[in-house]
Amino acid sequence: MVGTVAVLSDIHGVLPVLDAVLAEPRVAAADLIVVTGDHASGPQPTAVLDRLLSLGERAVLVRGNADRELVALARGAAVDPPDDVTPWAAAQLSPAHVELLAGLPHPVTLDVDGFGPVVFCHATPRSDEEVVLVDSRLERWEEVFAGVAGETRTVVCGHTHMPFVRLVDRRLVVNPGSIGMPYGRPGGHWALLDGGAVTLHRTPVDVEQAIAEVVADSAYPLRHEWADHHLRARAGDVDALLAFGPRDGRGRPDPDLPDRQPRA
Repeated sequence: MVGTVAVLSDIHGVLPVLDAVLAEPRVAAADLIVVTGDHASGPQPTAVLDRLLSLGERAVLVRGNADRELVALARGAAVDPPDDVTPWAAAQLSPAHVELLAGLPHPVTLDVDGFGPVVFCHATPRSDEEVVLVDSRLERWEEVFAGVAGETRTVVCGHTHMPFVRLVDRRLVVNPGSIGMPYGRPGGHWALLDGGAVTLHRTPVDVEQAIAEVVADSAYPLRHEWADHHLRARAGDVDALLAFGPRDGRGRPDPDLPDRQPRA
């Protein structure tokens, strides 16, 4: 049985925001830190992985779709990169980093005090890349939860970078939001599972300083543009919902979507 669990997700290789969240007293005091995928695909991939490894057994890392893509690219597979930073990040990884990412589980089930069995996944329990949103229809939720045991009444996911807590036919669904690529407002987003209660949190950061640290530490050629866009959360929650909505099966893409669609 695990006590208090801090849940982080979608760090995407951004060390200063990760460090700010790890310094939060409630995160530092948590019995376990679960990170629900997409750890390193960003401008500081190795620094982020090394920081997560330094947490030792207090951290449980779950595989995300971007982690799987990094491994494939690092091993020379024919993969269509989703963006410019992913192949660059893959090339920075050491063999040990690649093996770490390749060995990550998905999903992970833990017995948490006050919750019972909790499934921690990236996108959904059955997939690290399919999309569900806070307003996905009930039929979609029923579809993606078809393989989840009936006694599992809590599912924690990530992937879409937007925090929410909602009930789906008496099952609690939690998305902590994103550390490194938040959609909606800047800062490091995370969740806390404590004694049967879920709370969502946002750690404010000095965005200018965080951008400067990323630019100084990274050799990614487009690091300034990347950090300016993502750390300022220039993609809003409305942009993300419009872009991701068709991917949960609700309908065809909106022809008026912004040219620069959010990454998941």
